[in-house]
Amino acid sequence: MSISLTSFGAAGTVTGSKHLIELSRNGGSMRLLLDCGMFQGEALREIKGDPNRSFGFDPKSIDVLVLSHAHIDHSGLLPRLVAEGFKGVIWSTPATRDLCEIMLMDSAHIQEYDYEWEQKKARQKNKEVVHNGPLYSKDDVAPTLALFRTVPYGEHVTISEGVDLHFTDTGHILGSAAVQLILEDGDRKLKLAFSGDVGRYVDRIMPDPVSFPQADVILCESTYGDRDHSSIEEAEEVLLGHVLDVCVKDKGRMIIPAFSVGRTQEVLYTLNKLSNEGRLPRIPVFVDSPLAISATGIARAHTDLFRENVQKELHDDPDLFSFPGTSFVRSADGSRALNDHKEPCIIVSASGMMEAGRVRHHLRLALPDPKNMVLAVGFCAPGTLGDRLIQGAKEVSIFGEKVPVNAKVVRMDFYSAHADRGELKRYLDCQDSAKVKKLFLVHGVDHALEGFRNQCLEQGFKKVIIPERGERFEL
Repeated sequence: MSISLTSFGAAGTVTGSKHLIELSRNGGSMRLLLDCGMFQGEALREIKGDPNRSFGFDPKSIDVLVLSHAHIDHSGLLPRLVAEGFKGVIWSTPATRDLCEIMLMDSAHIQEYDYEWEQKKARQKNKEVVHNGPLYSKDDVAPTLALFRTVPYGEHVTISEGVDLHFTDTGHILGSAAVQLILEDGDRKLKLAFSGDVGRYVDRIMPDPVSFPQADVILCESTYGDRDHSSIEEAEEVLLGHVLDVCVKDKGRMIIPAFSVGRTQEVLYTLNKLSNEGRLPRIPVFVDSPLAISATGIARAHTDLFRENVQKELHDDPDLFSFPGTSFVRSADGSRALNDHKEPCIIVSASGMMEAGRVRHHLRLALPDPKNMVLAVGFCAPGTLGDRLIQGAKEVSIFGEKVPVNAKVVRMDFYSAHADRGELKRYLDCQDSAKVKKLFLVHGVDHALEGFRNQCLEQGFKKVIIPERGERFEL
């Protein structure tokens, strides 16, 4: 039996997660894909061509796909994969499947909207109209969802001859999982673990990442492999301080760009706690993201996946994500009406990286005014609008318009859903490093990968590899 691994995404970058495992044996061969994520931000400019339109492999040749979680940089190209001929099973946890139903439809809407917008701009400038169409359409989502099969955490399932799968909880977002595979043929057995995205050991809602069985080969994310986060114990006080400064003292508006899944619920949970304690000023809070509203509904349906103490809180407060003064805005008209809201307020809106969604409209309005604040609470991939603002840009382009940045831009890494350097070390501490033949570091930029590689070597791992996109390894 021969086994190989090739990373076609999240190799030297954070986005575009795609890892191909090829297994050859006397009885035939099998091609298994881990994740099928969309490239975002700087990766789109750094990689030659458009990596979202060229997989690097034939989708029809993939036999089975295992999905770690629902975030678009891990799931976002599933509809395109299916449209190009993939017909196998997509394995995930139940919550991941539920989230993919809303997230892939939202992504399809964005693809269609952005394509129409580019066409409109081209016509206005008398430029050549691009005819390659959106990455996929809403019509591609239903056939994709039809291929999903779900398995709960810890339950073993045979997904192909000689291939055993089970998921372990990583505490990153609802349903997020590390993939545990046992590949077996005759006398040879190989245990492979793929971390997906590893969450925090101090997350307020999600449980700690679960230790995973001893593996021979590990693919581990490295998003924050070279840095540590601030203490989360300070999060409530820091957030409250910003609210008091911006909304009470300066009479401004606070824009919180947040991932619809995970960070939006975390921010609302914190604001709800402050409200229950009587410390949150009576300032309107608008959740302006249909996807975030739907995701919050799914979170309410999967409270069994929350931390135990959070589940107990539900007995006293049945809705941890809503409090007096909260409004959930679904309609486009309701979103536009916020432009006319002149009083101080908090607007939580997607997308977290500020590359798409309604948050761009709010940023265009809020950024020129020094009374306002943009509070970045999640990871922003290099090259995204969010990253440019965090790096101190004095002017940005939104919808083709130059927008001056006079508002305060503050980054709060308390709310990051990714493990930091110390937490990644803790996550790998469950392994006997001497028994791990190869440790591949993925899902990180150069400095994070190199920093984490040095730490892993100090931790005792002998062969720590940073793969390049398209580089093939025998396992």
